[in-house]
Amino acid sequence: MDDDNQIHVPPSFMAVYSDTRNRLTGKPAVVRTRYELCEDLAGHLVEHAQTLYHVQAPSEAEILRRIHAGLCSAESGVSVAEATWIVTRLAEMLNWPCPELLPPPPADDPGNPAEAPAPGQER
Repeated sequence: MDDDNQIHVPPSFMAVYSDTRNRLTGKPAVVRTRYELCEDLAGHLVEHAQTLYHVQAPSEAEILRRIHAGLCSAESGVSVAEATWIVTRLAEMLNWPCPELLPPPPADDPGNPAEAPAPGQER
């Protein structure tokens, strides 16, 4: 990303849009725009995460996992890789340890209890 834009995209975000040979898989302008969106979203989530911590009092790790699960939904507008980057960045901003963030199971996964039919019901 050697153009004249003053936005510095950190290597951690560049990795989201790089292949195994560290080549960008998207246009630099698109990567920069996505970075700005993800950085802004992480910043906006700081207050929300702090509120959850003080109101609901689950663990820091659980709050981050729940936010990650929400961001991994199709409606969020970010990819799973971007969601993972956002939550990792959020943990940095909060100075919280970041838990392992697993991608959500596929919706048709029979091992997913949320998608399993109720007892006595067929799919």
